[in-house]
Amino acid sequence: MVSTVLASTLARRNIHYGWVVVGATFLTMLVTAGAMGAPGVLIKPLEDEFGWSTSSISSALAVRLLLFGLMGPFAAAFMNHFGVRKVIVFALITISVGFIGSLFMTQVWQLLLCWGIIIGFGTGLTAMVLAATVSTRWFTKHRGLVVGMLSASSATGQLVFLPLMAELTERYGWRTTVLFVCGMIVVAALVVLLLMRDRPADVNLPLVGEIHVAPTPPATKNLKAALASPLVILREASASSTFWILAATFFICGLSTNGLIQTHFVTLCGDFGIVPVAAASVLAVMGIFDFFGTIGSGWLSDRFDNRWLLFWYYGLRGLSLVYLPFSNFTFYGLSIFAVFYGLDWIATVPPTVKIAADRFGREKAGLVFGWVFAAHQLGAATAAYGAGLSRTELSTYLPAFFIAGAFCVLAAVLALTISRSGSTDKAPAMAH
Repeated sequence: MVSTVLASTLARRNIHYGWVVVGATFLTMLVTAGAMGAPGVLIKPLEDEFGWSTSSISSALAVRLLLFGLMGPFAAAFMNHFGVRKVIVFALITISVGFIGSLFMTQVWQLLLCWGIIIGFGTGLTAMVLAATVSTRWFTKHRGLVVGMLSASSATGQLVFLPLMAELTERYGWRTTVLFVCGMIVVAALVVLLLMRDRPADVNLPLVGEIHVAPTPPATKNLKAALASPLVILREASASSTFWILAATFFICGLSTNGLIQTHFVTLCGDFGIVPVAAASVLAVMGIFDFFGTIGSGWLSDRFDNRWLLFWYYGLRGLSLVYLPFSNFTFYGLSIFAVFYGLDWIATVPPTVKIAADRFGREKAGLVFGWVFAAHQLGAATAAYGAGLSRTELSTYLPAFFIAGAFCVLAAVLALTISRSGSTDKAPAMAH
């Protein structure tokens, strides 16, 4: 098997195969980030071709974001039952089916089915829960850094693909962009089939940072029991105040990131006379800064109090969102926004995963974070639809940005109310 031979070859060079798994996971999340971001550059073309309103299109995107999050806990359960590699390949196939189906749509309900339900389901299987699962299964040392790297893949997907997708859409139409996304997905699926493995024991290795090979936990033989496990974990975690604070802050995280900026930023800029390619380029600049900001956040989360990291991230994000309407959408104004907003776009993920793993344990961390991420996507869906409704009813997006900024300040304060690691919480049985 390729992975076993490669693992042995790398081990002789003192390189752990876990880093290969991180690379394959990075590519998967990068491609699905491109797939998630694609509708952001396609709203205007769909409006022009079909005459659909922003709120109608946004309703489909809101469903996609909601399913993207709600699938998280069950994605972790599926990974425990079927294995990570099988789940990723199935997810990539599902996303492709949704995009290919959209090539033939003529009605809003078909957009809802393809981009809302099918793509929402598929991308939900490869969401941030995948990053949490891979990092906790393969790494004891450098776990925060790995979460930061995998989280940054979303920024990289934006950096690499959004300007290109905007250019393709402008030159050749939105269907060409859809086919391009499908091509990326095929490449990612081939890499996963070749290189991805579920656990270090599969290649006879310990976790990074440990000495002994950990035995593979028994897989849940009953699919019904596997599907019930997220609900059991939710019941246990809901007794913890930490869980509810993480969920509340991550709801606000979704409200202020992919539900708002990723979905509506290109159209917002268009309202101020900025062409889609230029607007997508601003998103790419955010992606550059978020790439380094998120990896830096992972490094910091291994060394500093994660509560204070969250305080600063949410606070700076809130201030940048409030600033955006006053930037006059000039080159310099948007550049300032791109830097400050970009630095902490997804930087909140490593501290949140770290707190979840510290409080609830390595084996339960993926499922617990899955529910926290569901709250994130509930916030994202709220912003995706709410901002679209604001533009349809009020002819402006700006109220949505002010509201999101105010909520970020609230999240900054809430982060400091999380109990310190090791202190008494309401669910001591789950703490490690």
